[in-house]
Amino acid sequence: MMGAVRAQVKLTNSVDEELVNRGLLAPGLLRECETQGLADTGAVSLVIRAEIVEQLGLRIRDRRIAQYANGSEEMVGVTGPVSIECQGRKTVDEALVVGNEVLVGQVILEKLDLLVDCKNQRLIPNPANPDYPVAMLKSAS
Repeated sequence: MMGAVRAQVKLTNSVDEELVNRGLLAPGLLRECETQGLADTGAVSLVIRAEIVEQLGLRIRDRRIAQYANGSEEMVGVTGPVSIECQGRKTVDEALVVGNEVLVGQVILEKLDLLVDCKNQRLIPNPANPDYPVAMLKSAS
């Protein structure tokens, strides 16, 4: 795949993380994994394979129809909350369970405030916010 941008991502079971934070789970029992993710601006959300769901002990809480670029559709599992960390930036979202690789979709990239630098094949922090992610909101009025 020409121009594929991959980045190291750390995925963590968010429920475990919350239990550790509350002192209800020993930190050593926190389920997480580090893997390569493909930044895919054509995908909307986070996509992970079934083996990662098992490794992280995630619950499948829903099912949804996933539509592929070629128009075909498939019913896929939707996980409970997963923490996604990339380049020191972190967010939490659900994941779709399908395929054989981790896809970091547009919503996740926006939440992390990371941009795809195709020329240099890497993810970069948004130059407008180089030190930390900024969430853009419409006016509160």
